[in-house]
Amino acid sequence: MVCHFCDTLHEAGSLPESTAARCVRCGAVLYQNRAASLVRATAFSLTALLLMVVVHTFPFLTMETGGMRTTLNPAGAARALIDEGSPIVGWAVALFTIVTPLVMSLALIYICGPLLFGRAAPGSMTVARWMSLTEPWNMIEVFLLGVLVSLMKLGKMAELHFGVGFWAFALLMVCMAAAVAAIDRHELWDRLEVAKS
Repeated sequence: MVCHFCDTLHEAGSLPESTAARCVRCGAVLYQNRAASLVRATAFSLTALLLMVVVHTFPFLTMETGGMRTTLNPAGAARALIDEGSPIVGWAVALFTIVTPLVMSLALIYICGPLLFGRAAPGSMTVARWMSLTEPWNMIEVFLLGVLVSLMKLGKMAELHFGVGFWAFALLMVCMAAAVAAIDRHELWDRLEVAKS
């Protein structure tokens, strides 16, 4: 393994739980074996899936102005953008805030669930590669930040009410971050290789 900071070459070996491998020259963390990483990644991913159901079932945001009442959720926002003449933005919202988190959660469950029992699911290496590719496109925190910025402007024109879906979305953002941070990529690949052999 090569250190990302000083390019020192190291021989990568297995680590005990709750320890990290550091560069012998600069001390940077090369990889780590986090405590209960598989359990945490699976649990946070399952929680994220349940929260996705809540986000898309319950109202996200309700606006009242001039006797009119409008209720939105992320899928409705994407559909509204497409219908109002912004199809690229609408499809981007759907892809980055609905599809990508769903794919990442399902991928983590598919990979980490069987690894808890020392087995690798069929095609888990391919799924892990796809998960690594989709990770940068998971942008639910960007969507939430955009919603909060928009609400600061809309708050002067309409009365706003946060629904259960909004709070579930905030929790979803935390769960997705925790699920991805629960397991080190090198550790995941090592566990997959051991389970395959």
